Amino acid sequence: MDVFVYGTLTEPERAAEVLDSYVYVGSATLFGLHLVEGRYPTLAPGGETGGRLLRTDELAALDAYESVETGLYRRVSVPLDAPEGHPDEAAVYVGDPDRLDADATWPGGADASDAGTAADLGFAARVDRYVDRAAVRVGLNTRDPV
Repeated sequence: MDVFVYGTLTEPERAAEVLDSYVYVGSATLFGLHLVEGRYPTLAPGGETGGRLLRTDELAALDAYESVETGLYRRVSVPLDAPEGHPDEAAVYVGDPDRLDADATWPGGADASDAGTAADLGFAARVDRYVDRAAVRVGLNTRDPV
């Protein structure tokens, strides 16, 4: 699986502490989400973020590192714009800004008709909804070095 990384996992030393087997495919850009600093880096709606595309089969190790089970981060799949031979999707980890002390807000939906239900949605549902509606995607930068 290809994973867009934008924080600590862009550093080979940190990735090697978490994963037994991985390779950096290249530099990449995440469109539709921008970087927000908190206790750990996370993402918020709008803009774009530079990072790296990491390939590994060890999603369980990444999920544990990102505390997916406790809801600290949410793993979502987004389309990957890359040359033929690459997967069609990449995983992206999005941290809960409330738990990371980050200045970010996640809307519940793209239109006003569901504004009343937006507050009722949990963090994971708001992220999923935004990612689906905002056409968030990762682009592999084929001209840039890893």
